[in-house]
Amino acid sequence: MGLTGGIAAGKSVVARRLAAHGAAVIDHDVLAREVVDVGTPGLAAVVEEFGPVLDALGRLDRRALGERVFADPKALDRLNAIVHPLVREAAREAEARAVADGHDVVVHDIPLLVETGQAGHFDVLVVVDAPAELRVERLVRERGLGREAAWARLAAQADDEARLEAADVVLDGSGEVAELEAQVDAVWARWARARSAQAAPEGGA
Repeated sequence: MGLTGGIAAGKSVVARRLAAHGAAVIDHDVLAREVVDVGTPGLAAVVEEFGPVLDALGRLDRRALGERVFADPKALDRLNAIVHPLVREAAREAEARAVADGHDVVVHDIPLLVETGQAGHFDVLVVVDAPAELRVERLVRERGLGREAAWARLAAQADDEARLEAADVVLDGSGEVAELEAQVDAVWARWARARSAQAAPEGGA
């Protein structure tokens, strides 16, 4: 299963709720940090491309790099060309481990799923949607970004129409957390019934 949505739309709430229902959730944001951790080939490649964008401990300064690439689409493309192949390889390994551990549902939580052409790679694509202005307010309030920086983050992602067009399931992230969780619960229950029906022997009750 693929899970995506605009930044600050509520995707992390959905991911946590799916995990609570027993899904294995592979967070591609976490993988993206791991593949550029200190001492990794990924970090070396980023430094070679963008210079010493590091903090005092030699770690990637994500805020400084983000301010640079989100204001320059070509720079963002160069960064993605480094990071995305490494993340996809790490995700394949994580999915194999999840399946080996017996998980029936594996969720790939991918912020740039549509942008990177992965919409057709999943049995089901779930999109969390919320109005752009609300997402900007959340970024300013919850992540400390300025409004200009917040709008730049939104502009670096696919437009809402592209995500919605690719979606199999759309969840409304504009309300309270409990409301979004209830939507996840309803969708999970529907999937559970469908899986049970598929698993039932032919002609059985």
